[in-house]
Amino acid sequence: MLALLAVGALSLFAIGAVLAKFATADGDFTLLSKGRAKRQRVEGKVVWITGASRGIGEVLAEQFACLGAKLILSSRNVTELERVKTAIVGKYPGASIEVLPFDLASDEETLKDVVQKAESLFSASGVEYMVHNAAYERPKRKALDETEEGLRAIFNTNVLGTITLTNLLAPFMLKRGRGHFVVMSSAAGKCPAPGQAIYSASKHALNGYFHTLRSELYHEGIEVTVVCPGPIRTYTTSGAGSSHSGSCKILLAEMSTPLRSTDHNQSMYHQKGVRSLLLLPQPMG
Repeated sequence: MLALLAVGALSLFAIGAVLAKFATADGDFTLLSKGRAKRQRVEGKVVWITGASRGIGEVLAEQFACLGAKLILSSRNVTELERVKTAIVGKYPGASIEVLPFDLASDEETLKDVVQKAESLFSASGVEYMVHNAAYERPKRKALDETEEGLRAIFNTNVLGTITLTNLLAPFMLKRGRGHFVVMSSAAGKCPAPGQAIYSASKHALNGYFHTLRSELYHEGIEVTVVCPGPIRTYTTSGAGSSHSGSCKILLAEMSTPLRSTDHNQSMYHQKGVRSLLLLPQPMG
């Protein structure tokens, strides 16, 4: 009888612990179970981050620097990029960081030159991780109220520029037989987002493209991770959104874990090896 009571008490304790962890988690349990990011996976590797002048990009840059990665920081704002670089070097004096400003909405020839510059940095080591974090988000507006100008502004950056940059960089990765594209998408790319119809459409487009790319390059040594944060803190100025560091730490833990033939969103994707991460941050204070 005592044994049964003990088992029951332990079971209740275990259930309570799981519920408490679920209530405070900022990612699903599959991600949380991976633990801390593994330094050996990124140390000395070149990591290129777009939208690195603030928010998620800035936090990711600091996290990668902590793990010993060589960083290429990009956005349109060179002043902010230099600020981020200075802050990281101040915290990690040995950090290797290059600033490469450009506009993701530029034409293909311009982006081709940018990719060539990125590949030539750090003694032409080549980009190992491409973190597509840059995004353009307009103020909330009903779907039928959106203008053609707004549509083009969002898609030129969020979709066309991101895909073009990927197409230009991928051949270098394929030649080396390794590489990893990390795409900061959004939960708006998986479910309705009232007031964000065009932004949501751009994220659906990214999800479709990169999941397909993943299936095509899987056997070539190229990995793709699609990350879908939920509602997060953002700056009020126009342009890319931002987030707290919790989501970024989980992302790094996932990126530094060898690929398995499993799916982190079984209800939506069943293709072998496809990674789709749905991050649900804690409620904003």
